[in-house]
Amino acid sequence: MVLQSTARALLGRLAAEQAEARVPSLVAALVRGGETVWFGARGRVGEAAPTALTRYRLGSITKSMVAVLVMRLREEGELDMLDPLDKHLPGTPVGDLTIAQLLSHTGGLTAEPPGSWWERTPGAPAAGLLGDLGPEIARHRPGRRFHYSNLGYGLLGELVARKRGVGWARAVREEILEPLGMGAVTERAEPPCARGFAVHPWADVLLPEPEHDAGAMAPAGQLWSGAADLARWAGFLAGDGSGVLRAATLAEMREPAAVEDGPSWERGYGLGLQLARHGGRMLAGHTGSMPGFLATVWTDPADGVGVLFMGNTTSGIRGRLTHDLLDILDEHEPPLPAEWVPAPADEDLLALTGPWYWGPAAYALRLLPGRGLSLTPLGGLGRASRFVPQADGTWLGLDGYYAGETLRVESHPGGVHISLNTFIFTREPYDSSAPIPGGVDPDGWR
Repeated sequence: MVLQSTARALLGRLAAEQAEARVPSLVAALVRGGETVWFGARGRVGEAAPTALTRYRLGSITKSMVAVLVMRLREEGELDMLDPLDKHLPGTPVGDLTIAQLLSHTGGLTAEPPGSWWERTPGAPAAGLLGDLGPEIARHRPGRRFHYSNLGYGLLGELVARKRGVGWARAVREEILEPLGMGAVTERAEPPCARGFAVHPWADVLLPEPEHDAGAMAPAGQLWSGAADLARWAGFLAGDGSGVLRAATLAEMREPAAVEDGPSWERGYGLGLQLARHGGRMLAGHTGSMPGFLATVWTDPADGVGVLFMGNTTSGIRGRLTHDLLDILDEHEPPLPAEWVPAPADEDLLALTGPWYWGPAAYALRLLPGRGLSLTPLGGLGRASRFVPQADGTWLGLDGYYAGETLRVESHPGGVHISLNTFIFTREPYDSSAPIPGGVDPDGWR
């Protein structure tokens, strides 16, 4: 748990938000290392203060859970990110859109489904939704831009249901919620839960908001959760997959696929996860909004921290609340760096460490745990990448310019060299005994 002084500062920020934004009730929590280290609450649900078990509607945070189901299908070989929608959900007028485009909101679909405002009216089953779709739901050229689409996640929810043979909500519960210990998450409002309200803009009075089964659009925003369970979700997003997804798959979901606000972006989207930059952090998570409710969860996997809030108001809670809570935690209790401990290394790898040269440019090769390698330019100018070992004795690029490329250590008459995507790295600048592409001037340096 956080120190008492930290908890007081966090509660002060939460109290200010609840009072200034006039929120009937507001809860928030911070997670570190998969554990909830602080929970705060203000306002009333009925006659009592909300607790960590009080359910609020998650809104579009639901989308991130549906996205995890889709990625599980990919891990099982049931689909590919480049598959067209028509391969798994035939008959729509946008069957050429890829699964990745739907996950990242880059398919150019309209934001909302046809018909009445779906968030405030009872929803139709999948057959009704699909039957209402026409060519007008395509608003932008696929891949051209980010355009948020609730409809896209309605389609993904139906895709999951058809692949699993059960409803999307049951699949979420059995494959994600129960393994993560989030058994109190529900598809509809169940006590203890907060009632959704709109707050009058010019008076301190409330208007109850409607809540219905959204039908085929439910995958876009229907689930309910308490702060305790949402904190477990934050721990999952900030962690290594917790047995629900492979760590590499979860990391892939957190990679930017589109940006929302231009070249110097602060907001973006991955595969089912919203992304944000704040104070040197790259945050991954999702916001949520439904009539009567607002919610947000952000995580930073770099140091295993997460933050969330939930409130029962249609509008008004400022998005910077989560950022401010993270800043308070960093100011009062900055994370300690992990202790350095020695690690064993094989002699053949030790012999490879040290300086290497790409032409005249100097690089350093360092060992990583598990026979991994790190190739970084000396002086900061150049391309850096990490590599993971493969069964055939090569290394595969993990990130940077050489992501997905193969690194090989090969012999030549004068020793060994590194072959990396047609480039040759040698122990001396332009070693003439190595197979340098284009050869080396026979007169050498002068």
